[in-house]
Amino acid sequence: MLAILEQLDPESSDIGLLVQLVDCLRPRQRWIWQEEDDPAQAVRTLTQLLRGNPVQAWALRRYITTLLEQRRHTSLYSDIGILSNDGFVTEFKRRLTYRFLPPALDDTYLSDTVDQVLYRDDDYEWIRRVPNADWMELFDVVADAPPPHDATPDRARYVTLMGLLDAIRTLSCRICALGLEPRLVHSYGEIEDFDSPFLMQNIEVNRYLDEYGRYLDGHIEQPEDARHLLVMIDQCEDVVLKIRRSALANGTSVALTYLLVALQQSLDRLHKLLYLVDLSGTLPPASTVDLDALATTTARPAEPVVSDKRLAAIALAQELIEAHNRKYELRGLLSNNVDLLARNVTENASRTGEHYIAESRKELRRMLGSSAGAGVIVGFMAMFKILLGSLRTAPLVEAFLFSMNYSLGFVLIHVLHFTIATKQPAMTAQRIAASLHRAENGRGVDVDRLAELVNKVLRTQLVAVLGNVLLAFPVAWALAEGWYWFTGAHLVSPDKAHHLLLDVDPIHSLAVFYAAIAGVWLFVAGLISGYYDNKALYTRMGQRVRQLRGLRRLLGEERLDRLSRYVENNLGGLMGNFFFGILLGSTGTIGYLLGLPLDIRHITFSTANVATAIVGLDYQLTREQLGNAALGVFLIGAVNLLVSFGLALWVALRARKIRFKRGILLLRALGRRFLHAPVEFFIGPKFQPLPPPAP
Repeated sequence: MLAILEQLDPESSDIGLLVQLVDCLRPRQRWIWQEEDDPAQAVRTLTQLLRGNPVQAWALRRYITTLLEQRRHTSLYSDIGILSNDGFVTEFKRRLTYRFLPPALDDTYLSDTVDQVLYRDDDYEWIRRVPNADWMELFDVVADAPPPHDATPDRARYVTLMGLLDAIRTLSCRICALGLEPRLVHSYGEIEDFDSPFLMQNIEVNRYLDEYGRYLDGHIEQPEDARHLLVMIDQCEDVVLKIRRSALANGTSVALTYLLVALQQSLDRLHKLLYLVDLSGTLPPASTVDLDALATTTARPAEPVVSDKRLAAIALAQELIEAHNRKYELRGLLSNNVDLLARNVTENASRTGEHYIAESRKELRRMLGSSAGAGVIVGFMAMFKILLGSLRTAPLVEAFLFSMNYSLGFVLIHVLHFTIATKQPAMTAQRIAASLHRAENGRGVDVDRLAELVNKVLRTQLVAVLGNVLLAFPVAWALAEGWYWFTGAHLVSPDKAHHLLLDVDPIHSLAVFYAAIAGVWLFVAGLISGYYDNKALYTRMGQRVRQLRGLRRLLGEERLDRLSRYVENNLGGLMGNFFFGILLGSTGTIGYLLGLPLDIRHITFSTANVATAIVGLDYQLTREQLGNAALGVFLIGAVNLLVSFGLALWVALRARKIRFKRGILLLRALGRRFLHAPVEFFIGPKFQPLPPPAP
């Protein structure tokens, strides 16, 4: 470190020595910092060296100011850490490309200089590990270094200030353009009824900067403060917040979410820059900068706490460095832009999940009938799949036929208002997460009430599975017997029957693993259903259907109105079932083509296949075969439900940013409910309980 300081040329614009100096401060090992590899200690050592040698301190100061004077600052403050205006898909492609082949750097821009100096993607972590007080002590030693008598005054502060002012103007113009985007105006039509705050803030920023320019030219003593400008920024943030709230009810899109994220990032950065350049001292700091936390956690007890503005400058510098290190990360882009869409998808799924929860025995009987109807259709679907498989068509043709069999069958089940038991967990998990979210927004989670909801979900799920299985088995058996009676030959040969039994054998086959794959597809189908429900709301699907003149002439006004309402309310269910069928029907073929062990096992279809196999073998089964088949069907069902429920609950909790840590208390509450009323635990109360009185 001392050798590098001795080599400094104060008038040099080469960043090579600065790169070497930062390398001395940077920990040698990624992620793990040992006591002797502490970056804070390295910063303190540099501070002591410079304090003991004022000549080298001034040389370092002059060297840094020379670098700052000869580079353009604006893009660093206005672009880094803020999404571009290119849209989500273009930004995703750009980041993906630059992760493998970064763009060419231009040394005239300060942002590219930062890229060369802080080139490791974890630099922001060790920089944050150094206490702010240590950074301020180092900056003070460098800034207060006495210059030689013949030294010329530097212009670094002026160049930095002009870069900040230019960035403020750039951000303001960008906010104005984003605020007038048709997507945003479409989502918040009230903005057309009054002067747009996005347009007015640009007018205020230009007025403020013009007055600031007159101050710098010496025409006025001090510019006015920016408090009125902050009012306009607050109004812009209120509009963004209202749009995000309305999106939960009216749907959203990735493009709209991207626009809102870019707007909020630009507004936050504009506020921070205004706070730094303000001369009145009356502006409040940006809300995203926790100055109190910074002051209490980084300052040493024996030292005075530095001013808020200096802390804000450090916080902004750390934010810029982190954003620069992570500017090509895909995870951050996805998490920032898919959160609102994921929330809407899970919110729509949670509303659907309410229909899968029975409150009383009467509703359980209704669920039993609904699931029994689905079991009947699945019995026919299982037979059609066996017949389609006997055609021996090409693999891709067979995948298409299987997929259409599944898809059309599931759509028919949805249209007839029947219930597939395994589709429930992906929906009811969202309902549980929604309940947890409402509890967190209130006074905390009521474990007993949550246990009641989980109990309802559990017994409804058991009844639905029972209804599917109890009808799928006899229907498949009756179809197999009827086929033999009409044709004189079994629906399946003995070899095929043994193969069907092997498919559900949990010991001698990968049935449980294949059941987990089906569970994943059940979860994905739930997401697809929520996505299309959100899309139907956001794109006003019902209104679009009503506007079709050809359909109006064909169906008439009344029928078209019913059709539009049905499409808007059921688009998610129809598309979720259709794609679920494609996923089930094509998985085995994809595994065959790729040479991978990929297939699916679904409890209802497995039950129907066992019944078909029993008839095909003329009931000549050993106890071991029957036991393996029964155990296999049970395990397949359990894995189907657990995988789909676990994934759906995990995604729903992440979408709502919830961390539930009371699992033991929930299990205890469920145990108490079972011990108190074991019968009602499984079959529910006779009557639906009355809702609690309003407070």
